[in-house]
Order: sequence, then C-alpha cells, then structure tokens
Amino acid sequence: MTPLIAIAAEAAEQKSAEVTDWAGRLGWVAGLLVFIALVYWLMRQGWKWRGSLQSDLPALSAVPETAGEAKLTLSGRYHGSTAAGHWLDRIVAHGLGTRSRVELTLTDAGITVVRPGANDFHIPADALREARLDKGIAGKVLAEGGLLIVTWEHGGTLLDSGFRSDRAAEHTAWVETVNSMTSATEGIAR
Repeated sequence: MTPLIAIAAEAAEQKSAEVTDWAGRLGWVAGLLVFIALVYWLMRQGWKWRGSLQSDLPALSAVPETAGEAKLTLSGRYHGSTAAGHWLDRIVAHGLGTRSRVELTLTDAGITVVRPGANDFHIPADALREARLDKGIAGKVLAEGGLLIVTWEHGGTLLDSGFRSDRAAEHTAWVETVNSMTSATEGIAR
C-alpha cells in the first residue's frame, strides 16, 4: 500500500469528537445571532438618522399625467442619489436611497422616473443641470463610463442620481440630449 493510501485510510477512520457541552455551544450560537441582530438594528437606525438629517428636503415632484412626447426612454436600474459632487453622501429622504428597477422617460417637461416597488418621481426640465457618464455612486462602482449620472436641483440642493441602462450604449444619447436641454435653458432664471 502506498503511503498516500495509508494516510487516506487513517483519515477516514478518524471522526470528530462528539459534542459534550451542548449548553456552551447553544450559548455561542445564541450570542452570535444576538450580535447579528444588533448590527442590523444599528444599520437601520443609521439609515433612519440619515433620513431625519435630510428631512429639510421637500417632497419629490409627482409624475405628471401628460408630460409630452418622449425624446428618449431607458429601462434599467436606479442606484440611488447623492449630494452633487459627493459620490458617497447618499440621500435617503423620500425614498431616494432605495435601489430599484427603473423606467426613465425624457420629455420636454423633464425626466419621469418610474420605479416598481419604490416612489416614482419627476425631475422638471428647469431643475436639470447636467448629465455625465461616471464610474460610481454610493454603493455601486462600475467600469469607467458605466453609470449615467443626472445632476438636478431639488429644494435648493444639487443632487446626483445614478442610473444604469440594460443597454449601456444608450447612455451617450442621454448625456447629449439632457446637456442640450440644459444649455438651451441656461439664459432662463432657474
């Protein structure tokens, strides 16, 4: 018999020791479960606290019933909103921090954001500031240019909202169209 077979046969005969201290083992498991629950509760409290800090942000604009003819549409994911220029400062007030599927529609009236399972909202055209391609927003980092970022003003606060299309080639058309809309309204007081 070769040495490897002998070692394997010996290892197969060995068994782990039986548990004799069930109370100690159950205590460790219960302690671990309590610790996990505490961490989850603290994370939830932090999310709620962040929302209360952002409570001065006014309610989001409702989706208009007639927004006009669609210039562009996009189906994909909404990854959240942050304070403009601060890609890690997530905005959670009014459900803006909730990731979800998204259907975007760009019209002359602005951008309609429809999110199944989350609050829909509308970004009026006069609130749009710019659109760009970027690589990240709070909690999501992709390859360079993999994320469509729309900068808009809401209640005196500039926000960056991150979207990713199911077809990334659509991002460039969105950037060009939104930026052409904002440059056309630069002379108008906002």
